[in-house]
Amino acid sequence: MRLTNRNGLLDAPIEIAVPDASAGQSPNTGVIPFSIVDLYAKRDPFEQITIENLQIFPGTVTEQDLEMIPLSEYPDNRIKVEIFDTPPQNL
Repeated sequence: MRLTNRNGLLDAPIEIAVPDASAGQSPNTGVIPFSIVDLYAKRDPFEQITIENLQIFPGTVTEQDLEMIPLSEYPDNRIKVEIFDTPPQNL
């Protein structure tokens, strides 16, 4: 778990282990040339955001700009989660 600063930004990037860049240079190697992670963002009183299957490639910085949506004042909507699923790359 990481916390953001007052501006909603991390003070330092999160390091993610990724395959060697050479894994994506040849077809049919059986190696996925990126790492897959799930990202969760939560802050009361906003909807939780879940990003599934986020793809992290070697040699790149992946940034996610998340727009938090305020929760309704109605109790039935207090557990709402916005889910985004990243489809696989056609490599």
